[in-house]
Amino acid sequence: MIVEGKVLKFGDKIDTDIIIPARYLKYTDPEYLAQHAMEPLDPEFYKKAKQGVILVAGKVFGMGSSREQAAIALKAAGVKAVIAESFARIFYRNAINNGLPAIVLPNATKEINEGDYVVVNVETGEIRVNNTKVLKGKGITGMPLEIVRAGGLIQYLKALKA
Repeated sequence: MIVEGKVLKFGDKIDTDIIIPARYLKYTDPEYLAQHAMEPLDPEFYKKAKQGVILVAGKVFGMGSSREQAAIALKAAGVKAVIAESFARIFYRNAINNGLPAIVLPNATKEINEGDYVVVNVETGEIRVNNTKVLKGKGITGMPLEIVRAGGLIQYLKALKA
């Protein structure tokens, strides 16, 4: 599975309150949530992301509360994958369960810059940056890969019943 796009870059310790602020959690429409994704750090995030982007971040991306809406908002906003130096465990699993690839890459924020164009092989973790360098992240394999390929856990389970 290959995803590609222009990079939007953030730092360390981006928590779920930044990804989708609590005041929007009473809404369930993914498109509405998407319009408020990353709003505290970048009010223009939705406009930038809707063309399809790869989000690059530092350490413990998705820390904080276990709100599933964080992964939903990012995916609906146009984020095709998140590459981070590390993930909070619950965010990582929420991303997989919602069909959003999450790739661990040590030193991601040092190796990839805002505006770079990356091509990500989700299964192998290979990341091509501007067609000039190749980085090796941790790919997604096994059942988590099957869930991501299906578009999320619900779609994966529906396909099993068919």
